[in-house]
Amino acid sequence: MASPTPDNIYQPKLAVVDRVVDDIAEVKTFYWHFEDPADQQAFKRFRPGQFAQVSLFGAGEFPASLPPSPTEDDFFFTVRKVGSVTGALHALQAGDPFAVRGPYGNGFPMAEYQGKNLVFVAGGIGLIPLRSCIVYALKHRDQYRKIQIYYGSKTPQELMYLTNLRQWEQSAGVEFNLTVDRGDPDWKGNVGVVGSLFKKPGVQVPVADTIAFVCGPPIMFRFVIKDLTTMGFADRNIVSTLERYMKCGVGKCGHCCIGVAYVCMDGPVFTFEQIKKLGEDI
Repeated sequence: MASPTPDNIYQPKLAVVDRVVDDIAEVKTFYWHFEDPADQQAFKRFRPGQFAQVSLFGAGEFPASLPPSPTEDDFFFTVRKVGSVTGALHALQAGDPFAVRGPYGNGFPMAEYQGKNLVFVAGGIGLIPLRSCIVYALKHRDQYRKIQIYYGSKTPQELMYLTNLRQWEQSAGVEFNLTVDRGDPDWKGNVGVVGSLFKKPGVQVPVADTIAFVCGPPIMFRFVIKDLTTMGFADRNIVSTLERYMKCGVGKCGHCCIGVAYVCMDGPVFTFEQIKKLGEDI
């Protein structure tokens, strides 16, 4: 398949699955590459927090976060099976073709955060869009001050990216805190919601000159936001991503419109201040 002309914003580019990794129940990571090396090189311009449109032949298309960092060599998607199109992706094996277009969206402005503390708070698969930011920040460790990661899942079996979690836990440049809602006999770590990590002895969350990244299920988001604002975080210093049905990805179809904003173009990254102005109930 020939690469589309640059002015064709709708035509996806042919990609091939390299390998598939089972992460947790109903969630898989698909490593892939573009068939055309020129497409491969062009896609490297993506920023942490952006997304792409994934096309499955004969099934349809869906938006997917980009969990790799642009500082890494591999391209991959981590996707939960939730319907027929993601189910078609989950059926793919190494060597199978699919298609990708993008990247789209604004992404996290990591350059603007230079010189600040970074606090990452993720719940469950909310770690998927934040992984890119964390890896990027650690690759550019000298550009940021304190880096803290707070991550939780329902059970130990639902923790995402275990290899990364172990790396971050052992990294000298990171304060890493992990929890699960429900432990088991083999779990030796903290038990409780992710916000309970803020109250652990010895934990101090910096507020001044700090950006807090928050991604997770709605109930977790609401309670973490309450915790952060109680600590003194300004709404403009709390950032997250909004998930909507971003059908076209380029602000044409209107499916992802919230108030005056298009999630696919004005987002998916928003500050909590912007989310409140949109009147969006997370």
